[in-house]
Amino acid sequence: MIRFPAEWEKQSAVLIAWPHATGDFSNRLDAVEQSYGFIAETISQHQRLFIVCKDDAHQQHIQSLIKNNGNITFLHAEVNDIWVRDTVFLTAEEDGRMKLLNFRFNGWGGKYPHQRDNALNHALLNYSPFKNAAYADIDFILEGGSVESDGIDTIMTTRQCLLNPNRNKELSQQDIEQRLQQYFGAERILWVDQENLSGDDTDAHIDTLARFCSATTIAYTSSNDPEDKHYASLKNMESQLQAFRTQANEAYNLVPLPMPKPIFDEEGQRLPANYANFLIINQAVMAPVYDDPMDAVALERLAGCFPHHKIIATPCRPLVHQYGSLHCMTMQFPEKAFAVIG
Repeated sequence: MIRFPAEWEKQSAVLIAWPHATGDFSNRLDAVEQSYGFIAETISQHQRLFIVCKDDAHQQHIQSLIKNNGNITFLHAEVNDIWVRDTVFLTAEEDGRMKLLNFRFNGWGGKYPHQRDNALNHALLNYSPFKNAAYADIDFILEGGSVESDGIDTIMTTRQCLLNPNRNKELSQQDIEQRLQQYFGAERILWVDQENLSGDDTDAHIDTLARFCSATTIAYTSSNDPEDKHYASLKNMESQLQAFRTQANEAYNLVPLPMPKPIFDEEGQRLPANYANFLIINQAVMAPVYDDPMDAVALERLAGCFPHHKIIATPCRPLVHQYGSLHCMTMQFPEKAFAVIG
């Protein structure tokens, strides 16, 4: 039996890749590093944190910014982008044992240089505990932000991403569903038709739009402003979610998450700020906030979705300037993903 563990299951670790002065965040690195510092210290208070950095000098710089409580491990590797949700191993459970799955990465459909990102997982295999873990290389392009699992047998995704010819153009929808069943044990695929948020260059990753909070609850990006350009499409997505059914053939408990006031970059492009891009860790949910009045509404609604977790407001406004947020920059590993933690 194969299963794709849900994010709310107990975790062994989270991985992030720290930005640097020669990367995409170079024009606002101080602000981004403040967010990274908060995120790193918060995660490491709950579980092991792996930080991917360039070299010894980069590691020393990071160590000068954060408190190391013994739960932080540094790994040296080069990356093109820090959005490790889409480049680092996904973890599946097969007959009770965890396996790291190394899918191909092609720069979100060939939009960006990606040679280092596609090679990142093999670089990680040089380090403990990755070198002790079971893993498989898979000849299929897939990004972690494009698939949501209920931990049982259901994957939620978008047609705009997984069926985009810029990923696996030779494969039909039926072929892709067969791959999701093969690698994740998915018996049900909930296909969402939804355009990407402004500034999102992933072709509408599901983790910016709709997220499983339990096997029966979905939190989703919504808009109550008819003047917002996403209003109609998000209402259409809401209707699709209302039509989905759980394994028990019941409607999902749907929790709308508001959108913050639009954030624009220096060129006037709207950025993909949203609250669906939260990260679940052990005993807590880290929720992105943007110095916006809607932050409080989103935090309250997420608290209702996760009554047994602490909700932690996490500053992410600087991150959206590179078109991602909190979930995009992290990757969790379930309990027992590694044979040895060390």
